[in-house]
Amino acid sequence: MVENNTNRIAKNTIALYFRMAVMMLIGLYTSRVILNVLGVEDYGTYNVVGGVVSMFSLLTSSMSSSISRFLTFELGRGDKDHLKRVFSTSLNVQFIMAAIILVATEIVGVWFLNYKMNIPEGRMEAANWVMQCSILTFVVGLLMSPYNASIISHERMSIYAYVSIWDAVMKLVIVFALYISPFDKLKSYAVLLLCVSLMTTCIYWIYCKKHFEECKYQRILDKKLLKEITGYAGWGVVGDGAWILNTQGVNILINLFFGVTLNAARGIATTVDNMVQQFVRNFMVALNPQITKSYAAGDYEYMHKLIFFGSKYSFFLMLFFMIPICLETKLLLTLWLKIVPDYAVVFSQLSLMASMCMMLSNTLTTAIAATGKIRNYQLVVGMMSLSIFPMTWIAFKIGMSPVSCYVIYLIVFFLMIFAKIKLVKDRINMSGIAYVRNVLMKALSVTILAIIIPLSICLIQEDSVLRLIEICLISAFCTLVSVYFVGMSAFERNYCKDIIERKFRKK
Repeated sequence: MVENNTNRIAKNTIALYFRMAVMMLIGLYTSRVILNVLGVEDYGTYNVVGGVVSMFSLLTSSMSSSISRFLTFELGRGDKDHLKRVFSTSLNVQFIMAAIILVATEIVGVWFLNYKMNIPEGRMEAANWVMQCSILTFVVGLLMSPYNASIISHERMSIYAYVSIWDAVMKLVIVFALYISPFDKLKSYAVLLLCVSLMTTCIYWIYCKKHFEECKYQRILDKKLLKEITGYAGWGVVGDGAWILNTQGVNILINLFFGVTLNAARGIATTVDNMVQQFVRNFMVALNPQITKSYAAGDYEYMHKLIFFGSKYSFFLMLFFMIPICLETKLLLTLWLKIVPDYAVVFSQLSLMASMCMMLSNTLTTAIAATGKIRNYQLVVGMMSLSIFPMTWIAFKIGMSPVSCYVIYLIVFFLMIFAKIKLVKDRINMSGIAYVRNVLMKALSVTILAIIIPLSICLIQEDSVLRLIEICLISAFCTLVSVYFVGMSAFERNYCKDIIERKFRKK
């Protein structure tokens, strides 16, 4: 059973990495061209206006997470009838939420855009086009969340990978369409992205209807089940609200204090961070259902192994890319974008460092979500996360640098690691000391050993493409060696040796 689960995780991870490789190549190219076609101001405008709509996901993201958890849990239990009730009840709830969001964004969001935001002169009409397209895209995505949750819960990552690649290719087509569009570039970009979103939604809907029995809609609104789902989601609002303020809220603060040029820099930093995090997210998307299912089945020993394994190797995966990117950020952004907005370099570096801290505790979040008892977790961790927004506002208000917001991120995310360990360990009978020893200490040791030589080269040699290639190769080698000899346990090293030996025997 455990071996089958491990093989499933491996196969799903491979499918997602294939998706990511294609999407990354397309994404790197499209981001560069979009920045050049739209210009820094329009790029920043799109980033901040889309962020206003995302602010309203406070009302929906916790519900979507709740739906995903309940679907995965029922699959772990094997109760198909209850699974159907969960899906249909969830979809009915999303219809109600979609109506609320549509009204709220059309009233509050449009007012805030037109009367409070710092939009360049003459671009307000285009900004309103972006707002309307972003609202429709958001509502459509909301209605599809139960279907997407079903795909992930069933661990059908191959279709998830293929559709995501199709979506990325269509966005590449948008780039070429912008070159020949006789209309306003920003308006055209918003409308075309909406069209791609609608087509992608249709593909997921057709696939789920065909392959998953529970995805056939029934007029069910189970009150008891609704209470459980909304109760779980209610506490999730605290954490999701903090996350929204930390991302889009801080984005708006940057706009109000520094203007759209720095929103463009933040958009670039977010793109870089998301590109690197994709390597980890793909791994975690494949792993998370197994954590929830192992809890549902009462297999706590296997659950603990998955938690340690997931936290440790998600950190190592990100470290592999973070070292060369952080050491050569300026040159990489110049080669990629040609136009590098002010602060984009330091924003990117600090954003990656903050994400590294998050990687060390992501599986702990999945574990507590699997239990369904998230009140204390959300109160403590949510409040810690929520502190980032007011601290950033104070920092900007007293005249501190825009960089201060990322420094605040880094400090709070680091402290949250230990808060999560404390909150989770008793809930799932996990040893906090074992987590520190097997995850945190190994992560710290591997990082120190892996960065010494690349950092020395960076300090000694002048900027050049040759140095970039040298650092990429050496940092990759140093990271792999450090992970193998320091990061892996004896069992994991022997497992790797067995796999390699089997491959050679086949040849």
